[in-house]
Amino acid sequence: MTTRMEIVQQTFIAESRELLRDMESALLRLEKAPRDAELINAVFRAAHTIKGSSGSINFDAIVEFTHAMESVLHLIRSGELAIDSQLIALLLGCGDHVSSLIDCLVADDRKAAFERIGEAGVGLLAALNACLGNAGVPQAAAPVRDAEVQHTAGGIVASGTWHISLRFGRDVLRHGLDPLSFVRYLGSLGQITAVTTLFDAMPEASVMDPEACYLGMELDFTGQVDKQTIENVFDYLRDDCAIRILPPHSRISDYITLIDGLPEGNAQLGDLLVTSGALTRRELEEGLRLQQNLDETGPEHARKLGEILVSQGLVQNEVVGAALDKQDLIKKNKALESSFIRVRADKLDELIDLVGELVIASAGAGVIAQRAADSNMIEAASTLARLVEAVRDGALQLRMVPIGETFNRFDRLVHDLARELGKDVELVLSGTETELDKSMVERVSDPLVHLVRNALDHGIEAPEVRRQRGKSPRGQVRLNAYHESGSIVIEVADDGRGLDRKKILARAVERRLATPGQNLSDQEILRFIVEPGFSTAEQVTNVSGRGIGLDVVRRNVESLRGSVSVDSEEGEGSTISIRLPLTLAIIDGFLVGVGRASYMVPLEMVVECMELSAEDAARVRESGYVNLRGQVLPLLRLRDVFEAPGELGKRENVVVVNYAGQQAGFVVDSLLGEFQAVIKPLGKLFEQLAGISGSTILGTGEVALILDVATLVQRAIGAETATYRHSNASKPQCNEYEMKG
Repeated sequence: MTTRMEIVQQTFIAESRELLRDMESALLRLEKAPRDAELINAVFRAAHTIKGSSGSINFDAIVEFTHAMESVLHLIRSGELAIDSQLIALLLGCGDHVSSLIDCLVADDRKAAFERIGEAGVGLLAALNACLGNAGVPQAAAPVRDAEVQHTAGGIVASGTWHISLRFGRDVLRHGLDPLSFVRYLGSLGQITAVTTLFDAMPEASVMDPEACYLGMELDFTGQVDKQTIENVFDYLRDDCAIRILPPHSRISDYITLIDGLPEGNAQLGDLLVTSGALTRRELEEGLRLQQNLDETGPEHARKLGEILVSQGLVQNEVVGAALDKQDLIKKNKALESSFIRVRADKLDELIDLVGELVIASAGAGVIAQRAADSNMIEAASTLARLVEAVRDGALQLRMVPIGETFNRFDRLVHDLARELGKDVELVLSGTETELDKSMVERVSDPLVHLVRNALDHGIEAPEVRRQRGKSPRGQVRLNAYHESGSIVIEVADDGRGLDRKKILARAVERRLATPGQNLSDQEILRFIVEPGFSTAEQVTNVSGRGIGLDVVRRNVESLRGSVSVDSEEGEGSTISIRLPLTLAIIDGFLVGVGRASYMVPLEMVVECMELSAEDAARVRESGYVNLRGQVLPLLRLRDVFEAPGELGKRENVVVVNYAGQQAGFVVDSLLGEFQAVIKPLGKLFEQLAGISGSTILGTGEVALILDVATLVQRAIGAETATYRHSNASKPQCNEYEMKG
């Protein structure tokens, strides 16, 4: 049974990984726009949220490391540390280290896992501390008399009180320490003017540990003391709690950092300013009273609270801006929490399986109703089928996710690999909103990694070579996705050197994939590069050259009932397209009969159906194609492909299908209509069966095989091309018989 702590830990891991991806994306964009304040804030928020979440589960290793990151990010945000490529590389490495620390959390041997990454963590911390030293970390300002403080710009908050932020450790009570005794002792040195107790770390009562401390405090204090005296008050608590002390009239940046670190419990601007110590409760009440008086005089005089507080000199504009940013962040997080719910993937898979069984049961009910010839049963079965179809579509939509999340992961790959290869490469993403099945996203990631690495290593030239060829020194790799004919197409394109057809053909002849002098089309030549072990690289590197990349791509894509195509223009670039079905679970299909067997064609690929009489069939049997309204349509007889026994019927039918812009006609014995198909994988004995991609169970209990349309269309086109070449015809002679829909 999963405990509550395990659930909290799983949630922390999932959320932290999302935040790390967001941080990485923002850092990569920040390298191109180093002054983008929103990107800097996004990185800071991600690091800060991970730090806070780590503290909630007592994962101190991440808390300490991200605290150092925060210090550097704070300097960047305040403009005291300039962004360059080395700093971006350091922060990216820090993000990787935090990810490694999270991996340690779930490792079987945590101690060994921490030891493996310990040295890397020490090196990164040293680099972060070097950044802090080079920038000159600002110290808290010394106390200043009220008369010496001006309420204008200058980086100082006009607060005449000390502000002390306390976050007590969970074990402080177990160590025999009473936090309130230290607060009372502080009161003996002066006057505590305001106390705000924070309950954000308080768990549910059912899991609360009576010996643990969950509280935090924000205190305002006045007294003739220095910072060292206050620190001495909490000296015994130093190892058991987090303490931050801001002297009177501290720097604006210190208050901004404090506001960012406040718990996300209250989104009211005034409460945020009071909690941080930048404003007293009395000053807030005065500001609210003035705002109310202005509202009563008329809407034309109404003003926002922040504007009033700034105009009265009670708080600086920068601090109000930080509080407003915090307010917006709280509201956005609450909106996200209310609009999303996390669901375990295995539960979703169980739901899809049940919906699949429901589809089969609904089809069976429809068959029984038809056989009974009962109009009421037929109508009820029809209504049930419509509702099941709606439930099916809704369930499948739950598993559809935008491919943009997968695409964004390649920012880092392109950034690091380009640096390693000494190339300047830009990644351009389009079609990121295109959706596909989550299970397919996970399985298509590896093929895309191979293609992107191949584009950078083989496709994009070195900057000096590109200049010599009249190109921009910065190369471009494009990832694009779109829907087409019931499939999703993912393109990986580059503007590099393109593929050398002569070199590919020579290597194909060398490996006996082709014969010397063989007449091959450009597409047939380009398809050689996805053959096992095929590579034209002159030397093997740690990136490529072993001839296993594109072969892996093809095998992985074909295992998903997809296909790979290559298009290239020498000197201009290459485009490799992956075509995949939208889902691996349930599809709408068109059922056809061939002999005594039934076959299913994905409905999205069916263009039209036509009748072919016995007399007409004889006229086109030898040619293998027909003229379909002026277009050559290659035909493929499924009876011949699958060697179906039995006598031919009086009439045959042609199902015209479209795949990747290519059309072909499947000659079948009968058309059986549309059906919902629950895709069942083929067993190991039949998984290599050409032309078949899966199976489904019909309402009658019979099994129908699902056609691999991509393979069959290529077979039909290949047979047609071979016929043309054999006859040495310069133009297809298909005027014997013209087929009309």
